[in-house]
Amino acid sequence: MQAVILAAGMGKRLKHLTQDATKCMIKVNGVTLIERMLSQLDSLKLEKIVVVVGYQSQKLIDYISTLSISTPIEYVDNPIYDSTNNIYSLFLAREHLLNDDTLLLESDLIFEDAALEALINDPYPSLALVAKFESWMDGTVVTLDSEKNIVRFIGTSGFKYDDIKSYYKTVNIYKFSRDFSRTHYVPFLEAYCRALGNNEYYEQVLKVIVNLEKPDIKARVLDKNISWYEIDDVQDLDIAESIFAPTVSQKLSLLQKRYGGYWRYEKLIDFCYLVNPFYPSQKLLDEIKANFETLVCEYPSGMAVNSLLAAKYFDISPDMILVGNGAAELIKSLMSKFDGKIGITLPTFEEYPQRRSADGTVCFTPSNSNYSYTADDLMEYFADKDISSLLVINPDNPSGNFIPKHDMLRLASWALEKGIKLVVDESFIDFAKTENDEFILINDLLISYPNLIVIKSISKSFGVPGFRLGILASADKELIADLKKDVAIWNINSFGEFFMQIFEKYKKDYTAAMSRFKEVRDDYVSELSKIKHLRIIPSQANYIMCEITKDGMTARRLTEELLDEQHILIKDLSTKKGISGEYIRIAVKRSEENQKLVDALKEKLS
Repeated sequence: MQAVILAAGMGKRLKHLTQDATKCMIKVNGVTLIERMLSQLDSLKLEKIVVVVGYQSQKLIDYISTLSISTPIEYVDNPIYDSTNNIYSLFLAREHLLNDDTLLLESDLIFEDAALEALINDPYPSLALVAKFESWMDGTVVTLDSEKNIVRFIGTSGFKYDDIKSYYKTVNIYKFSRDFSRTHYVPFLEAYCRALGNNEYYEQVLKVIVNLEKPDIKARVLDKNISWYEIDDVQDLDIAESIFAPTVSQKLSLLQKRYGGYWRYEKLIDFCYLVNPFYPSQKLLDEIKANFETLVCEYPSGMAVNSLLAAKYFDISPDMILVGNGAAELIKSLMSKFDGKIGITLPTFEEYPQRRSADGTVCFTPSNSNYSYTADDLMEYFADKDISSLLVINPDNPSGNFIPKHDMLRLASWALEKGIKLVVDESFIDFAKTENDEFILINDLLISYPNLIVIKSISKSFGVPGFRLGILASADKELIADLKKDVAIWNINSFGEFFMQIFEKYKKDYTAAMSRFKEVRDDYVSELSKIKHLRIIPSQANYIMCEITKDGMTARRLTEELLDEQHILIKDLSTKKGISGEYIRIAVKRSEENQKLVDALKEKLS
């Protein structure tokens, strides 16, 4: 068996990275794509490797000559690489296809060894390696029948998003038997190039072949646990570096730096970021889908209109509320308005303290292992501290600590007497399991406590983090007006505006979702509590803080091992300010996902 690598292209979408080198010479975590691919092929003890070169050909050939590759390497030159496509590159190498069984690869791929092993170990002589289609994928897809015969090759023009559940993406790795190349591929390749020219993709030939009565090529579906990626642009390169990080510690660090966007990682189960798993309802989503084209093509309203929408739902006067591009935008703006020092409880959501210098905060850390505290604890600690404002996240993040409403109002009265602004973040309060409503985001209460500022992330409880919505409310109308001037007039998009316009219609669905959530959280906590060497911290939020008590097991190690072995991402709290010990934070998700984490934790901590 031999291998043929198509490496003649210019890789224009990688811009400056391919200005003076071929696409396959870009590095992923310090190793070039071509070195990695050649090393993988070298381990297979092939008869030879044929590399079709074109753009920057001599530079690529010289570079390959410096690598320690034992397999003989031959080169085929495509001198008109800039006016042809890869069908012509393969046409130039067609004689090699006729001489031996062939592994055909494109040079812009990165993949695990198991991808090649899947092809080689499959007894069927000619195969296209394919993977179940995911949203991040681009390029040619195929449909298959029950026997893994390829029914259709579908390019960009024939792609239908309504049919994506039936699509498989070509990985651009093939196994051609010599007989298949002789009887099928090469004759059709030659005919196609003569009839339709050289500026096409070699998969167009396969598109014709699969329509034959006996195409003699099938698909091999790649196991979902085998990673691969095609690198066409700098974003692909960035993602590939995290998928193929040389160590799990580096992989974890790279993932954490992304702060989301984890839909690009099809195997990852995210227990780190916090959203409502039971809302929005399908009917609400369907209404948004029905208006998708309008929302894409029309401008959103400005701040005044969006303030009206938020005011209507939360029953707050419009001049006492503003909408943000997520709570993060409002936090940034608000924190810039404060003079003097702000009191903060640690550990907490770090978006707040990060907006202040170290000498601009006064920090209180509870002295107990649950990191719990009361309104009285806060009043006692900050009574003699020089602060002009006090932040309380209720329930707190990451501890899940909760202060009941009547105590929050006592704290507000105390702060008012002392001339302290009280900032209360109620992003997670809807998740609290109480007999009565505990929120203080109420118009009359805000008027009664003019020192009170309430922030709420709509993303968290309403399960729409992609819309980036948050609100801030206060009876300090001068502050509200100042904040509205500070943020952009179109600070949220049409999708966020439309959601606020319609979500009042779905209040019953929201109530039902919250009821279901609390039942699932109770079951989840019950199962987690049975795990040896895992101490559960009581929580009223949609996450649970846990202490690891197993000797030798750290929060970092557990986080890395769950990511590496189970593709589960949790929050390591061991380096968080205010934390002393080995703690993690895990989100509450749907029951089946929660059970996967429970089972994984049992395995690691038993």
